Amino acid sequence: MKERIGFIGLGLMGEGMAANLLRKGWPLTVLAHRKREPIDRLIALGAVEARNARALAEVSDIVVLCVTGSPQVEEVTTGADGLASAGRSLMILDCSTSNPASTVQLAAELARRDIILIDTPLARTPKEAAAGTLDVMAGGDAGAFERARTVLEAFAARVIHTGPTGSGHTMKLLNNFISLGYSAIYAEALMMGAKAGLTPEIMDSVWRGGRMDCGQYQAFFEFVLRRDENAQRFSMNNALKDLSYLASFAAGSGVANPISAAVRNSFAAAVGTGKGEKFVPALSDAIAELNGVSLHRRD
Repeated sequence: MKERIGFIGLGLMGEGMAANLLRKGWPLTVLAHRKREPIDRLIALGAVEARNARALAEVSDIVVLCVTGSPQVEEVTTGADGLASAGRSLMILDCSTSNPASTVQLAAELARRDIILIDTPLARTPKEAAAGTLDVMAGGDAGAFERARTVLEAFAARVIHTGPTGSGHTMKLLNNFISLGYSAIYAEALMMGAKAGLTPEIMDSVWRGGRMDCGQYQAFFEFVLRRDENAQRFSMNNALKDLSYLASFAAGSGVANPISAAVRNSFAAAVGTGKGEKFVPALSDAIAELNGVSLHRRD
């Protein structure tokens, strides 16, 4: 018999993940936040709605979290009427991109309440969440990971055990650093090209199909060339949050991290000029504007 699943965080990624759990026969209880539409769609598929996190925990064996970051994870687990307040044994799968230091500390605190926390952050996009083909990086005890794997495989094509608790969130930050680092390089190169009179179309004709072409490049340039704002649905606010977590990790590890610091500063500049809600490829416009150029012809 399948374990009962609770799901908190039904945003761009979470709704598709939850729908896959339902389609694959997992009993599912969900919790609303701001928007009713995802909840109503999932109820139509067979989900049950809980009034708060405590009530959700009372009817769940495993709870999946897909919220913004560590503050939200801490609030929903140990805050008032949080998951831990139910006072029962539970497993929590944290699919958020969280601060590894917070994850390790929270896992130790929850373990004293007979609650297992596995960090299970995600890679790929809402499209893959809906298709059930996400990548998951999972940190935690090997036995707990094997229990979690059966749930994770309902919405993921690849589930990789990265090591002990916190290692999944560390791997996710490194993954995002590389992705966002490419984005910062593309944006700066486009700006300097524009200064020299080179259009994005000309630059793309040189780079596309060469050794520097990749999926990240193609998604970024889908926005640059065709203004497709949905090509990479990840906000610059979230990018800055993740890079700030990485900066905290680097500081705690006592390492020099000049490149990730520079990438963070690129996104901080964009967020500081009011573009935080825009998706990552719009960094190209932000960096161009800061340098007094435009990447697009004006009629």
